[in-house]
Amino acid sequence: MIPSDKVLTEEGLPLDAAKGRILLIACGALAREIIDLKAVNGWDHLDLTCLPAKYHLFPEKITQSVRESVDKHRNDYADIFVVYADCGTGGLLQAACAEMGVKMIAGPHCYSFFEGNDAFAEKADREFTSFYLTDFLVRQFDAFIWKPMGLDRHPDLRDMYFGNYEKLIYQAQTDDPELTAKAQDCAARLGLPFERRFTGYGDLKTALETL
Repeated sequence: MIPSDKVLTEEGLPLDAAKGRILLIACGALAREIIDLKAVNGWDHLDLTCLPAKYHLFPEKITQSVRESVDKHRNDYADIFVVYADCGTGGLLQAACAEMGVKMIAGPHCYSFFEGNDAFAEKADREFTSFYLTDFLVRQFDAFIWKPMGLDRHPDLRDMYFGNYEKLIYQAQTDDPELTAKAQDCAARLGLPFERRFTGYGDLKTALETL
């Protein structure tokens, strides 16, 4: 028997593609949230591949890596959806997606689409001096913030980096008391007042529902 992923339709697409499978090319920082949404909603037609979450620190790598992933998987799926916002690419990712004919989630960054892009934009001027954490960044605070900024070695740099921030806003995707406690500790380490804001999955859920 020929494996189903080798069987081609009359249009030349693999059989799975003909059945309407969609590939999500996502930031690794969103993997847990996407997996949870797939499970809760029974979105079995969505497959997921993630680029390294560390690109959060190196946005110049995102656009080319997304291009390479789209090229690699294009012939295996009926459609591809890019689960990145602009994420510091300065519009380059949006331009690349338009050129490749694939859609992506709207918004400047994940803090915006978790809040809901419209709601985030409405608050943007008032919260310009806020520092945001998501569930992922709370879990990975040391790996993605404390150590890369050298605060583990030079804690005296804290005020130089964060002296102009007025508060830390934890955008909670889940109701998890342990994560909330850890987020409070992150705020204390940065010397910032703490606010927890339950956002759930925001526009991430809305965008995936359309697929």
